[in-house]
Amino acid sequence: VFRQVRERLKQQVVEMKEKFPGFRPGLAILQVGNRDDSNLYINMKLKAAAEIGISANHIKLPNTATEADVLKCIASLNGDPAVHGFIVQLPLDSDKPINTEKITNAVAPEKDVDGLSSINAGKLSRGDLGDCFIPCTPKGCMELIRQTGIQVAGKRAVVVGRSKIVGAPMHDLLLWNHATVTTCHSKTSTLPEEVGKADILVVAAGKAEMVKGEWIKPGAIVIDCGINHVPDSTKPSGKRVVGDVAYNTAKEKASYITPVPGGVGPMTVAMLMQSTVESAQRFLEKFQPGKWNIQYTRLTLKMPVPSDIEISQSCIPKPIDQVAKEVGLLPDEVELYGQTKAKVHLSALKRLKNQPDGKYVVVTGITPTPLGEGKSTTTVGLVQALGAHLHQNVFACVRQPSQGPTFGIKGGAAGGGYCQVVPMEEFNLHLTGDIHAITAANNLVAAAVDARIFHELTQTDQALYSRLVPSVNGIRKFSDIQIRRLQKLGINKTDPTALTKEEINLFVRLDIDPGTITWQRVLDTNDRFLRKITIGQSPTEKGFSRTAQFDITVSSEIMAVLALSDGLDDMKKRLGRMVVASSKRGEPVTTDDLGVTGALAVLMKDAVKPNLMQTLEGTPVFVHAGPFANIAHGNSSVLADKIALKLVGKEGFVVTEAGFGADIGMEKFFNIKCRYSGLRPHVVVLVATVRALKMHGGGPAVTAGVPLPKEYTEENLQLLAKGCSNLNKQIQNARMFGVPVVVAVNAFKTDTKAELALVVQLAKEAGAFDAVECTHWAEGGKGAVALAQAVQRASQTPSNFRFLYNVELPVIDKIRLIAQQIYGASDIELLPEAQEKVTLYTKQGFGNLPICMAKTHLSLSHDPERKGAPTGFILPIRDVRASVGAGFLYPLVGTMSTMPGLPTRPCFYDIDLDPVSGEVNGLF
Repeated sequence: VFRQVRERLKQQVVEMKEKFPGFRPGLAILQVGNRDDSNLYINMKLKAAAEIGISANHIKLPNTATEADVLKCIASLNGDPAVHGFIVQLPLDSDKPINTEKITNAVAPEKDVDGLSSINAGKLSRGDLGDCFIPCTPKGCMELIRQTGIQVAGKRAVVVGRSKIVGAPMHDLLLWNHATVTTCHSKTSTLPEEVGKADILVVAAGKAEMVKGEWIKPGAIVIDCGINHVPDSTKPSGKRVVGDVAYNTAKEKASYITPVPGGVGPMTVAMLMQSTVESAQRFLEKFQPGKWNIQYTRLTLKMPVPSDIEISQSCIPKPIDQVAKEVGLLPDEVELYGQTKAKVHLSALKRLKNQPDGKYVVVTGITPTPLGEGKSTTTVGLVQALGAHLHQNVFACVRQPSQGPTFGIKGGAAGGGYCQVVPMEEFNLHLTGDIHAITAANNLVAAAVDARIFHELTQTDQALYSRLVPSVNGIRKFSDIQIRRLQKLGINKTDPTALTKEEINLFVRLDIDPGTITWQRVLDTNDRFLRKITIGQSPTEKGFSRTAQFDITVSSEIMAVLALSDGLDDMKKRLGRMVVASSKRGEPVTTDDLGVTGALAVLMKDAVKPNLMQTLEGTPVFVHAGPFANIAHGNSSVLADKIALKLVGKEGFVVTEAGFGADIGMEKFFNIKCRYSGLRPHVVVLVATVRALKMHGGGPAVTAGVPLPKEYTEENLQLLAKGCSNLNKQIQNARMFGVPVVVAVNAFKTDTKAELALVVQLAKEAGAFDAVECTHWAEGGKGAVALAQAVQRASQTPSNFRFLYNVELPVIDKIRLIAQQIYGASDIELLPEAQEKVTLYTKQGFGNLPICMAKTHLSLSHDPERKGAPTGFILPIRDVRASVGAGFLYPLVGTMSTMPGLPTRPCFYDIDLDPVSGEVNGLF
């Protein structure tokens, strides 16, 4: 019989796979300890699962496992969508006290294919047979009874035994199949008489040959569930296996009887497989594989559109653990930070590594006005449209904003109108502390640099050596990071007492040239008075002072490292490669040379995990990393993109945003981020506005906080058409990389239909795959549905992605290619300092790094006043610097500050806290 069951299940699994390619029913078996009998039973189950086509996973915890360990493992399996059924192998073989009932009840009822939880037992006792899992042995017994062809209804049934695993559920199962049932046990005084009345007899008492053959009613069906060992000198082992029924005499009276072994045991295993397949079928009825079962949030649109913070605070976000579950993250992969944000462990990427990636979309823009043209708003609107309106799996991956601009002139960066990441105040402020971790790590390096110079100036070689490699309990020992420094110096020794005086000198003296220090202190606040400072003025610094500066935290190389790392190990290596200065011999000095790499990794161990939030319409968002888009590459993290691409699945979408215009953020997204990540984009979304295009056509200056001149509020098709030269050039820039371009025309209330239509027309003529008008700021995802549909179509076309340059080219050639191909320059001019740096970095071995141009975002050229699509200009390169850990060289084009200042009226004038409700008021 069990062979017939297995063949039927095998066919059902084949049909599932044909209907849902790549899908397999999943069974997990959790074992505690290493009992031989448990190992035997588990191997039988694993073998049966393999024969049927079920994906079975055996999780084995040591016998030192605690109850908490077991519960944690169960919680993970409960949340794993690839596991449709799992069992806890009993007994639990642990040295620690474990409550078995608590463990079995921790198993999610919908996955409890052993049917041992109180919920499943309760449903069985109430007769809800179609809505519960039945313990496998009683279920197998019923199947054996049915195979006899005898009707159960109306028969007298006797169950001997009352265990929760067999006896009690067997009673309920027979009862709800309309038998008249009596339960007996070892204390039943009239056991022979009761047994003799049974048309159907099920024995599960756990006593060898307890039921005698002469007790049995002639023609009865006898199901023997017992497994007992009795002495037998004829067997090599000295014992044999018998059941709870005296088989040899009982078989003479019974019409059907199960042997022991070989009767109920194989059927129990077969029923476990059947329950697993049934659970997988129930899963498929609820969920389409690859499709999230996600609850979207309905917007209540108002006109006029309220302030961003009013909209944000009117929305009630879903609990973030619900969002995590909806997108397929497991409970132990999510670290909650309150109700609305969470960190996602990198173990999720490891678990999903064999899953296909989704479609990769980057949102960029034309050269903007100082007000910005709505890339963040478009990013959020697009994912809301794809998710809440077109029901696609979709993730947004965006940068974390700096508190400097948030309290300065720009305000927040959560999007705007009805397209926001929420809660916006959480998004715009501390989030989960990643930027603070970067501040701490960066300033630790800065402190280490100056402290090392000070100590080398004031101590002998031997004194330095004694402090760097101290004697602890009479023993000197190099740390791992010191061993790496010795190897770098070509000193292959591990015994601190074996170094010569010359080797000690090389080891202890980094000999940093103060004039070459490139590492600055940082602060996540706009403070113009820290742009140039003098440090070391205290008498305790013994006259060692120098000019230094503070930068804003998001300009730190550590932020760029975070954004480009593909794991904890890669991040640690990048942190160790960061160059802070040169020695007086012209050699690069790294953070690894300073001995600080391990400490940096510890400070950054939580920051490396992406932050999970949601949009106003309930679609998921990763907020992770926020590197500057000028001296760094201006894109969110590789890790967030990689995890999101796995979670959305093959047909899903990941939409990320590149900072500034396409000539800056998009170019760096392709040439730096995609080069390091190995990811290949499918679509570019290029955001354009009538306002910005009129500016490029020769309109008056656009200034933050100043009303727009009438040229921008009245129809002017001639001015607009002239300004579309910038749109044309940015479309060509995107197409240069072999990726289809969809233009999103972000409509403002002052735009006319004729103006919007003209932009759409000229964008298509310039080579865009499509161009669509968008009203998502006022309408949420609904206003970006046409854009989302265009992106879907574009993603189906071939993407012949290619890089602009080969990194092996000389540094100057790479800079020239970007200047000529992307900006429209006729050539470049390197000032003497820049030429010296190119020579130095090439000599130091950094010449094959990608290029990250630090240029104004307000023009395709180096001059922010030159609008449109200028050509024929010479691009001046005043300096070149290196972010070796992040992995790029950044030429400086013109002058720029890495520490913004506060305006006359900063944004913080409008921000306040309600002391009663604790709510943030005002505008970001």
